[in-house]
Amino acid sequence: MKANVTDECIACDRCVEICPVVFEMGDEFAEVKIDPVPAEYEDDVREAAGQCPTDAIIVE
Repeated sequence: MKANVTDECIACDRCVEICPVVFEMGDEFAEVKIDPVPAEYEDDVREAAGQCPTDAIIVE
C-alpha cells in the first residue's frame, strides 16, 4: 500500500494522532514517513484517510 498527502491538507494533525508511525507533521502539512506502508499499519492508514476532513490522504 502507498499513501500520499495532497496539498489539500490543512495540518489538523488527525492522521498523526491515528497513525504516528506512518504520518508526521512537516513544515506546512502532514507527510508520509514510510513508503510503502507496512501491512500492520494499513488499517490505521485507511482510518486516517477516512477521518481526514479535506480528503487529503490518497491510499493506493
